[in-house]
Amino acid sequence: MQDLKGKVALVTGGTKGIGKAVALRLAKAGADVAVNYFRSRDAAERTVAELQALGSNAIAIRSNVGKHELLHKIFDEMRAKYGRLDILISNAALGIYTEAMKIDDKAWDLSMHTNAQAFLLCVQHAQDMMPEGSRIVSLSSLGSQRYIDGYAAIGVSKAAIETLTKYLAFELAPRRINVNCVSGGFIDTDALKVFPSYDEMFKEVVKRTPFGRVGTPDEVAGVVFFLCTDDSRWITGQTIIVDGGYSLA
Repeated sequence: MQDLKGKVALVTGGTKGIGKAVALRLAKAGADVAVNYFRSRDAAERTVAELQALGSNAIAIRSNVGKHELLHKIFDEMRAKYGRLDILISNAALGIYTEAMKIDDKAWDLSMHTNAQAFLLCVQHAQDMMPEGSRIVSLSSLGSQRYIDGYAAIGVSKAAIETLTKYLAFELAPRRINVNCVSGGFIDTDALKVFPSYDEMFKEVVKRTPFGRVGTPDEVAGVVFFLCTDDSRWITGQTIIVDGGYSLA
């Protein structure tokens, strides 16, 4: 495993599911990891304890990334605690399940503000304390490219994230900051279990996926981790799909 000792990472939405798996993977490699959360203080405290047990100088920072006027507090705390940021993982996401023809202002604003615009603003807040060679990784999903029933507002916000990844990669390239995106397929997390018709979707995904199962948070975290290492230095502006071949059919 690549050594990330001396590196500082921030994972938004980092106390559950994919975000937590990424945070643990970074900590195992020696990084000091800050996890952002909003709702569950208990989950945050448990995650920090796990990270610290791995030797990481870890903290939890409470903030709703969808409240843009308060977003600077995350980075003020990062600056005060660590003085730098080498790895930014934009994972926090939220949205209302709805069809495109039923999207209203609430559904549109929630997904765009919390997912796409928060990603952009996090990079803008972070970039002045990110040294040359830093890494930025955003998280997306297949709903950005393929139709998923009831996923319209969220899918559009994920498509925006993938496009922003390209623009940010180009503009930050002179500073040797790599910006990439990881798009997970059907990853079995608690967040996905609130999806309408979850059981039916689960069965259909297993049937359509060449490997005959759904993915795990650790499998997505492994790809995110790779993009945070020097082995990925010649990759930027890309969206890597991690879906066990589901999108091939």
